[in-house]
Amino acid sequence: MTRIVAGTAGGRRLRVPPAGTRPTSDRVREALFSLLHARMDFDGARVLDIYAGSGALGLEALSRGASHALLVESDRKAAAVIRGNIGDLGLPGADLRQGTVSSVLATPPSAPYDLIFSDPPYALEVSDVVADLTALSENGWLHEDSLIVVERSTRSPEIPWPAGYLPQKSRTYGETRIDLAEYEK
Repeated sequence: MTRIVAGTAGGRRLRVPPAGTRPTSDRVREALFSLLHARMDFDGARVLDIYAGSGALGLEALSRGASHALLVESDRKAAAVIRGNIGDLGLPGADLRQGTVSSVLATPPSAPYDLIFSDPPYALEVSDVVADLTALSENGWLHEDSLIVVERSTRSPEIPWPAGYLPQKSRTYGETRIDLAEYEK
């Protein structure tokens, strides 16, 4: 069972997409958000969740006080699950964009984001992850001090962070590695 861990929707269950997605476990999400709370204030934060799957990361951020979360998902069935989760939770500020991550990131946003979650399929090549990171920085999605979280398999190659990203210490939870970076222009 996947659920919102804390905040105004804490304890509420989330639907998960059918086979082919890998929702971030509650344990990993709880550890991740504890780490993030030490680094940022969620009140009023703008959050981008790419490869959103069930929307758990972006919706967790909204539950903890973020004012806006853009959830990007290309899979039609997963996007339908996210729509359902947004409706079930009734959290204001959730916005779903169904489309490929590369097509969404190609268009600059109206304002940069404070926190970016990237939880791509473990099979996605590291070069594609780097292309996403490059698009984020080149197309106005980031501001000075934006935090970027990339969730990957512990078996995935290390990320060669593009210029402007200051990688922080990685965290490992079972088969999951969380890479965190801060953006500096």
